[in-house]
Amino acid sequence: MLDDLCDIHNHFLALENRYYRIYGKYAGRYRLQPHLTKLLKRTKKHWSWIPRDTLDAVIIRLHLAWERFFNIAGTGKPKFKRKGRYRSAKFQSGYKIEDGRVRLSFKSWDVALHRLKFDKRWFSFHQHRTWKGNVGYLQILRDRVGTYWLYVVTDDTSQEVLPATGESVGADFGMKDAFLTLNTGEKIQHPQFLKQSLEELRKFNKALSRKVKGSQNWWRAVYKLARLYRKVVNQRRDWHWKLATDLCRRFDLIATETLNLDGMKRLWGRKVSDLAFGEFLEILKFKCFKHKREFHQVGQWTATTKPCSDCGHHNENLTLSERQWTCPECGSHHDRDINAAINVLRAACGPVVETV
Repeated sequence: MLDDLCDIHNHFLALENRYYRIYGKYAGRYRLQPHLTKLLKRTKKHWSWIPRDTLDAVIIRLHLAWERFFNIAGTGKPKFKRKGRYRSAKFQSGYKIEDGRVRLSFKSWDVALHRLKFDKRWFSFHQHRTWKGNVGYLQILRDRVGTYWLYVVTDDTSQEVLPATGESVGADFGMKDAFLTLNTGEKIQHPQFLKQSLEELRKFNKALSRKVKGSQNWWRAVYKLARLYRKVVNQRRDWHWKLATDLCRRFDLIATETLNLDGMKRLWGRKVSDLAFGEFLEILKFKCFKHKREFHQVGQWTATTKPCSDCGHHNENLTLSERQWTCPECGSHHDRDINAAINVLRAACGPVVETV
């Protein structure tokens, strides 16, 4: 099924690319979906066994990708996918879900009747928790290791309100001394899971390079490497969720800075990816919404590092290598990151705040 969806993605992306070359815009889902109906009756009958809403979801995904390309600066055009690279399918209808079991409706060819008929198949899955609300749709995803995941998406937007603490915090992201520095003076270190696994990653990559590409041993090495990458991602994500939960339990208002992640990646590369500031911010935003906490981000160009948090003097001569400095105006001694965290919290009530 995923290979057929990959063919559909590539077919309609080729149409969109041709339309873009000729007219300078994209055709959109409302022109491509009627075209899909004609293809299913004429030349692409072998796609008909997949539910129609699942086929339409591929076109809608392409439509949204082209919208981002035209509306968001710096976003690239959608790309063609190789077999095995298209990994998810969306089911908005034609399913029935029970505890630990899901039934999906496909179509198969009836030789006696010479037509397609519904073929309902049951699949078992490990249900690790119950869901709340009404089920909107299901999504099946196959990861690089070959494990299949079932996502049950519901309309539940309930919040788990935590008791108020009356405390607010400003947080400064860092690369050298700590992952997160709070205005209270607390510094939170990142485990850097990718760095911990570098030796093992080098060993697995070296083993993969010795294999004949496409052989059984080559595929075993690929899956072994993918499992290690998945472990690193899961470790990092688990640490991010636990840290975000801890901050929400301790503080009513959380203020952070807005980062230029693209620029940071150009300067520091792998370490920025290992720390994953952007992923942590998205998790923190969700946790603040869930637990009804206030989350603020100060503007990207707000001065937080160079101003003295006591008198407001701007230390224009402060360099990146200076971790401690003394204000020439008032004589206050500052830790660079703690001073920035204090300024972030102070700017959280100003006009430069981006409230989420």
